[in-house]
Parts: sequence; C-alpha cells; structure tokens
Amino acid sequence: MSKKITRREFVQTGTAVGVAIGGASAPVFGKAPALQTSSVKPVVVASNNGNVYKNGGAQTGVQKAFNLITRGTDVLDALIAGVNNCELDPAESGVGYGGLPNADGIVQLDSCCMHGPTKRAGGVAALEGVRTPSLVAKAVLDHTDHHLLVGKGAQDFARNMGFKIEDDLNTEKSRGLWLEWKRRIDPEHYLDPKKRGQASHMAGLSMVRDGLIDPMSYYGTINCDGVNAKGEVCGVTTTSGLAWKIPGRVGDSPILGAGLYVDGDIGAAGSTGRGEANLYNLCSFLIVEQMRMGKSPKDAGMEALRRIQKNTVEKRLLNARGLPSFGISFYIVNKKGEYAGVSMYGATYAVCTENGPQTLQCEPLHPGRATD
Repeated sequence: MSKKITRREFVQTGTAVGVAIGGASAPVFGKAPALQTSSVKPVVVASNNGNVYKNGGAQTGVQKAFNLITRGTDVLDALIAGVNNCELDPAESGVGYGGLPNADGIVQLDSCCMHGPTKRAGGVAALEGVRTPSLVAKAVLDHTDHHLLVGKGAQDFARNMGFKIEDDLNTEKSRGLWLEWKRRIDPEHYLDPKKRGQASHMAGLSMVRDGLIDPMSYYGTINCDGVNAKGEVCGVTTTSGLAWKIPGRVGDSPILGAGLYVDGDIGAAGSTGRGEANLYNLCSFLIVEQMRMGKSPKDAGMEALRRIQKNTVEKRLLNARGLPSFGISFYIVNKKGEYAGVSMYGATYAVCTENGPQTLQCEPLHPGRATD
C-alpha cells in the first residue's frame, strides 16, 4: 500500500524538482515560467559619410556610435556622438563646421533627433554659429516642450544652453568653394531673376563635375539610426543643407517625418539627397508606416522611392528617361535590428555591427545615374 503525502509535502517536492530543472531560481507555483527571448543584435546604419570622417580620431562615426551603444550608452547619445565626427571635421563640407554656405556665404545648419523609448524629439533649423547642431537639437528635446526652433531663436536658445556661438563657421575650403561658385554664377554681378535660380543650380553641378565638390556634399547631410540589444531605436539627422541655398531655406533634414522619423515600437528611417522631394512625400514617416504593416526595411524604402518618382512631374526635375533627375537615399533599421539602404540610383551607405564598420551598396530603384 502506497504512502499518502500531505499537500505541504507535495508542494515542497514540486519546488525541489523545479529547482533541479530550472537551476538557481524556482518557478512560482501556479504560474507558467517566463519565456526566454533572444536579444536584438545592435546595429548602426547611416549615410556613406558615417564611415568616412574621423575628425582626427581612430573611429568613424558609425564605429564610434556602435561601440558606445554596446557599452550601454543611451542609443541617441551614442548616435549624436557619431555624427559629431562629421559636424566637427573640417574636411566634411556637407555637415556642420565648414559645411557649404548659403548664397550669401553664411553657414546655416539644420538637425533633428528622435528618441524612440521616450517618444520625444527635438530639432533646429537655419542655426548659425554652432558647430554641432545635433547637440542643440538634443537640448531642444531635453529642455523644452517643443520640437523645432529656428533662426535667431535657435541661436539664442543654444547660447542660453551654454553652447559657444562663433561669428563664422566657414573654413578656408568652404569659403573658397563659395567664391568659386560666385565667380561662375555672377560674373557681372546679377542675372535675370528668372534665370538666376537655374544658373545657380547649373553652376553648382558644374563644380561637382569638375571635381571641386563631392556629390554627397552638394546636398550635404548625415543621417544615423541605431538599435541596441534591448530593441531601443533612435535616430539623428544633421546637415549644412543644399549648397548655395536661398538664405533661410530649410530642407527635409530637421523636419520630423521627412529627414528622420522614429517609432520606438517599429524602427527608424532617415534620408539624404533632394530635400524638397522628400518633404513633399514625408518619406521617412511613410517608410516606418510601411514597416508597421509588415514590410521589410528594404521593401518599405523602395515604396518611398516609387512614391517620389510618381510625384515628380515637373519637366525640369526629369532626365532624358523621364525619371527623377536627382538622387535621394534612405537608411532604415527596424526594432529587430534588420536594416537596409535604398536609393533612387546607385549609392553607398554605412553600417556597423559586431563585424565592424562597413560601406555597402544601396539597393537602387533604377540603374544608371540621375543625369542619364
């Protein structure tokens, strides 16, 4: 005859078995054990210049950001530290200090950042005198109830936050390029207003063809997005804007949903290239929404490029093939750490994973070049 055991003995026996099976911690009686989930593999994705400029240091921007993320630094703080490489490096003429100035020879900078976990954002536009607009954008996020400050107000805010305000952010290189542009566009002072806009653009492109300006620097900008092992997603975009722009012109970079969009539950997307095309379609927002519907980063980005192509109808913006005559690229990462770079035509982008920093080919919507 088997011996009956009491309820207390039964519970004690079950607990002992649980400890033996589960290791150091026993399950709570009456509750299912928690499921073990694999962590996300951290990644940083950025425009090409994120894996070029080091500002005299040993690491490129994506490398610096990735290393900080894997050491436990807040994702947005790490990404901003990465883009500071471009903002501060005088050799980079499309971002921050030494960025190509506006038509009056004044460097005006734009930036925005978004913090996925806290669902907060900050941005600045037409900011003069501060080499690191990304840090001012972060200060807007941290210290105000607003998303965007512009012009003198943005500069006053930066001064109040303790940022150094400089009279001129031109370098010898950026000022020399501006003077060359002035010689090409304005040999006899001023052109017919109806012709001047096109002349400005053509003069700038001629400097690209002559090798004086890197094509990426003509439109400027670095976008950098990342995710850590917890699946926390953030992003930042910073730029000196379109070379020789009309003073006060603001492109897509500091505008949420255009130059950058982050949803902490889904992922992030950002852009470089023709800002007006991106603004008209709010493509970074579109990409994140496409991922929300289940699309991969690459497929979501290609949908945005197709939207831009469909909505580009002005003849002056079309090439001989009837396609957009400009470049635009998107850099995308989702909450799971999957990423992609896509572009209207051939381009490259930067990535850093546990395998180190890499420069990869974007997935193009069309073969050839914008000018073909």
